[in-house]
Amino acid sequence: MWATRVWATRVWATRVWAGRAAESLFSVLFPSDCRICGEPLLNISRLPVCPGCLDGLHPVRGKMCSICGERVLSSYAESDPEGLRRCPVCRRIDRPFERAVAYGSYEGGLRELVHLLKFNGVRPAAKVLGRMLAEALTALEPDFEQAGSDQNKSARAMFDQQPILVIPVPLYKTKRRQRGFNQAELIARAALKLHPAGERLQLAPDILLRTRDTHSQIGLTSHQRRENLRGAFAVTRATEVIGREVLLVDDVYTTGTTATECARVLRRAGARRVWVATVARTLKLASNYAEFRPVDVEAGEAVGQTRATAG
Repeated sequence: MWATRVWATRVWATRVWAGRAAESLFSVLFPSDCRICGEPLLNISRLPVCPGCLDGLHPVRGKMCSICGERVLSSYAESDPEGLRRCPVCRRIDRPFERAVAYGSYEGGLRELVHLLKFNGVRPAAKVLGRMLAEALTALEPDFEQAGSDQNKSARAMFDQQPILVIPVPLYKTKRRQRGFNQAELIARAALKLHPAGERLQLAPDILLRTRDTHSQIGLTSHQRRENLRGAFAVTRATEVIGREVLLVDDVYTTGTTATECARVLRRAGARRVWVATVARTLKLASNYAEFRPVDVEAGEAVGQTRATAG
């Protein structure tokens, strides 16, 4: 018995030593730093981000608009008669989508992680971002449960047999070919594998099409953003959308122009409801609302937006 324990202990120690030796050899032969904090990576990983930085990515907290997910001031924090908390913009305009949710704020480590996937082609980042998206989707669970509740029994019974369509915001074919993937689709696929209601969500990546390339949204006014995206999306198979509930997925929600245009096109094609879910959202600082003017609602949407990305 004693000899067996000694042998097991030696085997365990050998494995630990071999693992540490392999990690040390990896750091020497393939030196790499964490792409977020810059510290050396000591573990072998396909994702060049240290565990500390991953642990530091937290969901957004505080009072948020029930419709678009924007941060709201205390003066707008009270719910309206419908039980919804609305930001100044959503108090004045009707969105073509029901709700937009996001996991975290588009800054710091989360922004860098999105960029690793989107611009550097580090695909393992999609799994981490997918986990975040799956967590964000929990906020929409009550909406999913109530979907179709205002239809009659026979129509609702037919509707309940149809899953909610999950449609990633598409890239133009040239950009898709250059990048080799659509980051929104990769994130959506990863999220559906983790979300507990995955069986009620059906990925439909080819229904929404980006029909033309668009300029970068950086530095554009709200009017220019809308014009830049006008006519840039189309539904390829409208018969599959008519009467259906749709979950639109993207990596980042900046001013909401892309989500709004996609939702508008889907609703025009016959979608019954559209929700929006993203990994990150650009949040305005509360002080920006001091500049809000009711006569320029759409311009209010773009206040404080810097380094916004197209799509």
